[in-house]
Parts: sequence; structure tokens; C-alpha cells
Amino acid sequence: MRPFTYERATDARAAVAAVSRDGAKFISGGTNLLDLMKLDIEKPSHLVDISRLPLRDIGELPDGGLRIGAQAANSEVAADTHVRTRYPVLSEALVSGASGQLRNKASTGGNLLQRTRCPYFYDTAAGCNKRDPGSGCSAIGGFNRIHAILGADASCIATHPSDMAVALTALDAEIELLGVDQKVRRVAIADFYRLPGDTPHIENVLRPGEMITGVLLPPPPPGRQRYRKVRDRASYEFALVSVAAVVSTEQGTISEARVAFGGVAHKPWRSSEAEDAVIGRPATMATYRAAAEVAMRDAVGQGDNDFKIDLAKRTLCRTLAQVAGAS
Repeated sequence: MRPFTYERATDARAAVAAVSRDGAKFISGGTNLLDLMKLDIEKPSHLVDISRLPLRDIGELPDGGLRIGAQAANSEVAADTHVRTRYPVLSEALVSGASGQLRNKASTGGNLLQRTRCPYFYDTAAGCNKRDPGSGCSAIGGFNRIHAILGADASCIATHPSDMAVALTALDAEIELLGVDQKVRRVAIADFYRLPGDTPHIENVLRPGEMITGVLLPPPPPGRQRYRKVRDRASYEFALVSVAAVVSTEQGTISEARVAFGGVAHKPWRSSEAEDAVIGRPATMATYRAAAEVAMRDAVGQGDNDFKIDLAKRTLCRTLAQVAGAS
């Protein structure tokens, strides 16, 4: 680990001012950043600790929604009564996302900003456009079992690791940001993450020095919610494929639906194609299979991860059957 200086921020405005200096980065729980610093992937010269800022509250909004402070621990959010009763898909995603120890330490904002777990990203001897732009993508033609099947290109086939972000995508959440100009802006989570394109090292739309201060959830959508995660082991592990689904039915017909995939793309993948394929259709397995086919219509495997295409289809069908029923 390289030498660095450290300061603890006293308030949010002071924090964004402090991190505007060259080489400075925010640190909160540190569950991802410290590992990357030890491996010489992240190389900050100055850390601004925001873990003590008064951003832990989880409170109701006037419109019936919910605001989750960026420093609320994942375990606090998962256990919150409002989250468990009104946004169970979020609680399920958080509980499946990490061990109890990590959930106690990891923050909401940090969870959204965690980096990929691609092994080539962590191997500084390998080519990785995300870590070292222009060096290539060793996962293409390499061991790519956990990699993307949607939205990828020749520059990067890494996947986004957050379970929480997948659930928030299905819930149409917004990210609240404080900039160095001391102005607050909101970004829909659907617009927050970027596909690799020519800049796979730029993963989101955060501006230099900008800090996540909260997550805003709209009033809960009608219907039942479920988060299903398929992984290599039942204990702490990242998703091969996951699905967040919210479905409302009326007399056996699907009236509203939201579907988001995890583990399949560079960012949480909202599938409007799957949603359109089930709305107005009977809640039957035939409907779910048709939705799965259109959701994975553009999926491309890289060899080791070809199985993910069929796995994603089956996971979607199983999840929809649970939230909407099947006959």
C-alpha cells in the first residue's frame, strides 16, 4: 500500500471541498477501497473519511417514498421496518449481498460505487481497460465465467457486483449528489451507471469531487416483490445471475411489471423488453418464457459464460412465477 494522508470530514460541504484536491478520494466503510489500495489498483494520496457524517437516517418522504442516507449501513437498511414492509426486494438484495460483518460496515453510498470483481481487474499483470485504459481486456479469450452477456463490447466485459443497485433499479430510485459547487442534484439510477464504450474506466456519471448523500425511493409500486440471486455457493458470493422483480396482477392478468437483472452486464440491467412482454398477458409460465426470450435476445456469451444466457432465462421465469403466480 502506498503512503497517503488522512482527514476526517466534519460536514458534507467540507468533505466535497477536501476531496477536490488532486489524488483525494472519499472513504467510508472501506470494504472495497482498502482492498484495492493494498493491491495497488487504487492509488489515492489523500483519504477523506466521511463515515461519521450525519447521513445515516432512513426517513419517510412527503410523497410516501423513503430517503436512505448514504452512510446508512447495509445491515441497517435491510432491517429497517419501512424497507422490509414496503420495499422487500431491497431488503432481500442486501441480505443476499454480503456477510453479516460486511453488511455492518458497508455504507449505502459505498455499495453503489463498488468496483467490479473481474479477476483481471485485480491482477495488475493482466491487461484491463477498466484499470489501465488502452491495455486491452484479458477476460475476452480468457477465463470469463462470471462476465457480462449484455451491454458489453470489445473494451470490457466486466459485470457490476452490487445486489442493492439491482433492486434500486427495479424500484426507480434516484441518487442524491452534492457537488463541489455545494449544489445538490438528483440522478435516476437508470442514468447513473455507464456502459463501457470507449471509457470502461468511467463507470458512472459522478462529477469530480461529487459525493453521494442519499438514495430516494418513490412510493412503493403495486404488487409483490422478490429478489432472486443465483451464485456458486449459498454463503457470501457475487451473483452469476440475479433478478429483481415487482409484479402486480388483476384476475390472473399481469397489470404492472418491473424487471432488473444483476450479474449480466456492466451495470444493473433494467429489461423493458421483459416488462412489455408480460404486461397485459396471463400470469402463466408460457408468458414468463416468452419474456425471458426477449430479455436475452441480444445476449452474447464469451465461451465460459455461455451458460448464463439460459440461466438468466430460467431465473427470470422462476422469479416471475413466485411474484405473479403460474398456471
